[in-house]
Amino acid sequence: MQNFRVTWTQDGQPKRSGVAYDLPSAEHRKVRLEQETGVADVEIVPEKPGV
Repeated sequence: MQNFRVTWTQDGQPKRSGVAYDLPSAEHRKVRLEQETGVADVEIVPEKPGV
């Protein structure tokens, strides 16, 4: 199974999700971040196994 992390910038600071998600969950988290925090540069990035 491929895992993904969510990254974004908030208040000039780069942020990264503390957990890895499957793709549908990562997409859901991206939408929630955009709606709840107003950040617009949310990206879903593949996570290498074992990281």
